Amino acid sequence: MRTRVAENLNQALHRAFAADESLQLFGEDVEDPYGGAFKATRGLSTSYPGRVISTPLSESGILGVGAGYALAGGRAIVEVMFGDFLLLGLDPLINFASKSVGMYGSPQSVPLVVRCPVGGNRGYGPTHSQHPSKHLIGVPHLALYEMSPLHDIATTFDRLLSLGTPAVYFEDKVLYTQQMCRDGRVDDIFRFDHIGSDRGIARVYVDDPDEYRHVIVAPGGLTFRALDAMRRLLLEDEIECVLLVPSRLYPLDVEPMLPLLTRAEKILVVEESPPGGTWATELAHVVTERLWGRLTRPVQVLHSQMSIIPTARHLESRILVQANDIYQALIGGADG
Repeated sequence: MRTRVAENLNQALHRAFAADESLQLFGEDVEDPYGGAFKATRGLSTSYPGRVISTPLSESGILGVGAGYALAGGRAIVEVMFGDFLLLGLDPLINFASKSVGMYGSPQSVPLVVRCPVGGNRGYGPTHSQHPSKHLIGVPHLALYEMSPLHDIATTFDRLLSLGTPAVYFEDKVLYTQQMCRDGRVDDIFRFDHIGSDRGIARVYVDDPDEYRHVIVAPGGLTFRALDAMRRLLLEDEIECVLLVPSRLYPLDVEPMLPLLTRAEKILVVEESPPGGTWATELAHVVTERLWGRLTRPVQVLHSQMSIIPTARHLESRILVQANDIYQALIGGADG
């Protein structure tokens, strides 16, 4: 039986706490009976009393405490209730946690994981819907990961807590109620596997992973929108695509992707952020550099519109990238 993504996340947190007595979690309303705004921490404070701490409403304070605890020898998970609020904690995250890894004359371990619910399509409005990854691309000693239904979250947490550097784990809110994909099957059409030395990139395909015309690269929150576009391309236009979903957004890991991208007629990189200095443009830049002379056409990048995110759902859907936008980006100029 498949579990929902939120359940997989909760199970991953319980497993992490059982495995490491030094692990503590800090955040707003994370203790039982509330268990966090999206119930990800449900049951943790009951099972591990004193290690799950509900904090005052201060993202800067929460991140400062979590980073200090990690630098002092513990392991810390910080929950930021909404990704928009992460911007209030950039000073301790960037100027303290990330810099502490390398500014004391010898490398220091700072095992800090910042959980960050992000994204729109929930009608939460301009201040509770953005994906702030673009503000963190390129920060030394700061890793960026994103939750997906194609990656076991417990495995990802094991990796994050062993990095020795701070990491932000983006959790697109639309995924919480979706089901995890398992046993190599997404649905009755799509299969998936994992590529790369750490198996960190999920690859979704139809029957044969080597049979495709186009490649979509997208973070986990866009998985089902990309799959909807791929399904339509297959059924209406008889065009097979491969979807690549990296668990780690930054530092970029393009090496496992390159053999697949080299054979693609079109490469489309999709993200929900508005354009300008983003993960998608950075990835497209690196791929273009690596595959220059072998690409059949420029790497396409698809963003949401340059706008705040409206609260009204019919307006929100026009601003944010949807499945039809992905479909149109790939079908434009396609033959047959």
